[in-house]
Amino acid sequence: MKILLLTPPMTQLNTPYPATAYLTGFLRGRGYACEQRDPAIDLVLRLFSRSGIERIRAVCIQKKISTPTVDFFLENFTRYQNTAGTAIRFLQGKDPAASLRINSRTFLPEGPRFASLYEFAGDGSDAPDVEQLRYAFGTLGGQDQAKYLASLFLDDLSDVVRGAVDPQFEFTRYGEKLAASQSTFDALETRLKPEQRSLIDECLDGCLAEYFSDSTYDLVGLTVPFPGNVLGAFQIARYVRANFPKTKIALGGGYVNTELRELKDPRVFQYVDAITYDDGELPFLRLIDYFEGKIGSEGLVRTKLLFKGQIATANDTSAHDIPQKDVGYPTYDGLKLDSYLSILEFLNPMHRIWSDGRWNKLTLAHGCYWKKCNFCDVSLDYIGRYEASPVDLIVDRMERLIEETGQSGFHFVDEAAPPAVLRKLSELLIKRGVQATWWGNVRFEKSFDADLAELMAQAGCVAVSGGLEVASNRLLGLINKGVSVEQVARVTRDLTANGIMVHAYLMYGFPSQTVQETVDSLELVRQLFETGCLQSAFWHRFSVTAHSPVGLSPEKFGVDLLTDGRTAFAKNDLPFRDRSGVNFDHLGEGLRKALYNYMNGVGFELDVREWFEGRVPKAKIKPGYIASLLG
Repeated sequence: MKILLLTPPMTQLNTPYPATAYLTGFLRGRGYACEQRDPAIDLVLRLFSRSGIERIRAVCIQKKISTPTVDFFLENFTRYQNTAGTAIRFLQGKDPAASLRINSRTFLPEGPRFASLYEFAGDGSDAPDVEQLRYAFGTLGGQDQAKYLASLFLDDLSDVVRGAVDPQFEFTRYGEKLAASQSTFDALETRLKPEQRSLIDECLDGCLAEYFSDSTYDLVGLTVPFPGNVLGAFQIARYVRANFPKTKIALGGGYVNTELRELKDPRVFQYVDAITYDDGELPFLRLIDYFEGKIGSEGLVRTKLLFKGQIATANDTSAHDIPQKDVGYPTYDGLKLDSYLSILEFLNPMHRIWSDGRWNKLTLAHGCYWKKCNFCDVSLDYIGRYEASPVDLIVDRMERLIEETGQSGFHFVDEAAPPAVLRKLSELLIKRGVQATWWGNVRFEKSFDADLAELMAQAGCVAVSGGLEVASNRLLGLINKGVSVEQVARVTRDLTANGIMVHAYLMYGFPSQTVQETVDSLELVRQLFETGCLQSAFWHRFSVTAHSPVGLSPEKFGVDLLTDGRTAFAKNDLPFRDRSGVNFDHLGEGLRKALYNYMNGVGFELDVREWFEGRVPKAKIKPGYIASLLG
């Protein structure tokens, strides 16, 4: 059986998502003929080629679209068509000399997205944009400055596509609103109708035609990690169904595991033959055997099929998942690693890590070693079942990927990297002399002391991200985070003191949170930035998810779920009412505005109340509180 694994658009443009790399390596290790491709990067390169930009222009004219972005594009069409190829080659790292022309500010057309050049300092000033750039990049940061300008250029083009070609188009969240927690399949089915086809569909079909031009596949596996991959997955499935009706199609991935566990709508199976859940290795092996007629449906593992018009779940409960040590080595073979784009959309050095540069992605362990946070989907297998990989195997995989790709950057994509594993990993990397640059997600727990931070830095760690959530000890206890504000301050201080950048995930609107606690939380965040403990952060509005302790037992947290329970398609984010009655809608913008300024090193002298539109209480946290903890 010949297999093709695809990650549908869109996830990110700077590096491939790791699911197909893991599964391809596993299947090849078992002797299967397996190939992998990334339609997202191929789609973008096709869309923004000379011919693609010509087709975008034709759509704008045909639809008579007139917006500031589209009008600017049409007025500067020739410049866009002539310079897009250079900008893309530069972002691919293939044409570094182009930075000089890009930085001249006369080469690329500068549409509405370039207005951000006037906003960098966060003070609303009208300082010349060249001064803003010099402030950010200095006099010798030419490559980074050009990367930032070229990224804004692509963002302008993306806005044109979204405004005139396909309103669902995004570089990272294509069609997300059609799939995220949608109780019915109706919106997706409407978009998939022939009369809704757009230039995006045509470009994606062109990519698929290339994949199938010299080979026919018996099974196509689609990994769907996020809601922003779902529309692309069904577009791919539609193409395969229409052109290769004998090819079987399987669906899996993070979105499926999280949102489609209660799937009841049989229309989904007009596009796919099977849907697998949780770890993919064993279900996929059994599915291959099933399609080859070697086993019946009773031998399948965590798989939904359509039988006589009804969805049925087949699961051999006697089967055991394949241990982490036996899943083999991931491989990026088949993916065009030199085609990915290093995007620099955020000037914050920690923020840029997500989109700038290509990272080999690995996991240190299956699941989360803590698995107690009440907002998290701890009831699901990918979090709730913890199993660490042997450290020597992790380093073996790293060395193998460095040899295969020629690149030594690694992103450990664990829910929370276990500190004991990180200590052993760091020691082994140093012992073997492996020169790698790596980062990952952690819990800011006391195990991350100064000694471990120094060891990690020596072994190549450059950044960590972690959840501070709500900077309130009462709420951290209610969340069951297992950390305190004081502890987070000391851990982040030790990490940054060793040159490891720190990004904090922040949350507001947790059940029973008060406005006073929100203001106090912002004051603590202000002080953490001011003392250099944090370099980056992001506020998330709390949401109740179906598989979290809050979602499973809302009454324990003073929450009422506002749902009738009738879900035929996706189910994850649940509408709810916090019985405390606090309205957080007017607080979110102030929190984001303050954070934007803190990340750019300004606004520390302001009272935190000044960031909010309405009246809020004065912070009860004393100035200098975090500094006093650090001694």
